Amino acid sequence: MDGRRPAADGLPYSGGCPDSDGSPDSDGLPDRGGSTPPRVRPLSVRAAVLVAGAVALPLAALWALGGLSGRAFTTWQTVCVAVAVQALPFLVLGTLVSSAISAFVPPSVFTRALPRRPALAVPVASAAGVVLPGCECASVPVAKSLIGRGVPPAAAFAFLLSAPAVNPVVLVSTAVAFPGDPAMVAARLVASLAVSMAMGWLWLRLGRTEWLRPPDRRPEPPAGGGRWARFAAGFQHDFLHAGGFLVVGAMAAATFNVLVPRSVLGFFSASPWASVLFLALLAVVLAVCSEADAFIAASLTGFSPTAKLAFMVVGPMVDLKLVALQAGAFGRAFALRFSLATGVVAVAASALAGWWLL
Repeated sequence: MDGRRPAADGLPYSGGCPDSDGSPDSDGLPDRGGSTPPRVRPLSVRAAVLVAGAVALPLAALWALGGLSGRAFTTWQTVCVAVAVQALPFLVLGTLVSSAISAFVPPSVFTRALPRRPALAVPVASAAGVVLPGCECASVPVAKSLIGRGVPPAAAFAFLLSAPAVNPVVLVSTAVAFPGDPAMVAARLVASLAVSMAMGWLWLRLGRTEWLRPPDRRPEPPAGGGRWARFAAGFQHDFLHAGGFLVVGAMAAATFNVLVPRSVLGFFSASPWASVLFLALLAVVLAVCSEADAFIAASLTGFSPTAKLAFMVVGPMVDLKLVALQAGAFGRAFALRFSLATGVVAVAASALAGWWLL
């Protein structure tokens, strides 16, 4: 189709994410060139430039606004480092678990575990996200691989949304970020499961197969490198990819806390609906990894618990990188419709869960 190495079902292998150069292979790993084992690639020059730019831009904004010296910069440093250090262990654990599942759990496990009726398969697939962690970028190729192996698209999309949002690592990190507040963990679990099931059933009702790119049947690629090599390559890419977003998210949260005038924060935080919509939009733009977004949300002082909940529910399901990944896997027609509908449902579920549990 686009020069990638073919797979048996025309779909990417469920493990791993796109290569470090941004081009996904058919198995989600760097091109092996036949039977040569996959190599762990160093960070590309493009990625290094992006990281340098992500570091330079907030500092330039602080300098331009006269906040690079004194208490403002000290506060910026404290918030940025605290958010990153708190979230890093959970990011490592989450990428370890998701890479292990991608490398060692075959897709046939999912097909055998799901009921035959799509309406019943949707809640089972949503609940599977609680025990089968996966990062946002890995969930897209997993969902496409499952569809190619006969899983109903509604169930695959329910798992795509739930796996990065309600897995144990995410729930534990939320409990650590909001100590003494188990209601926040419960609200995140309930709202995220509700969104994933609602979107699965909504696809059964309104989804159209022409929005999805039809899979091509092609020969199985030659095996090479083994599962441990797949695990190592998947972990390297996932950690570097998610870690970069974590750093950018921590810096953006610190810049937000230091630079945004209190009058602006007061305008949004004073209105329950405005605060929810504002933080939901912020989650879409920041694209922080789900294992770390709770610490970003906890650092956004001045906002209501419901608005922080919206940030944590919307982020793992709808953000800029996910829209791009979905467009590449299923086509733009699907990505635009599915992301917009998911965002609306996620905001509504967050508001209801916040009203009920918070």
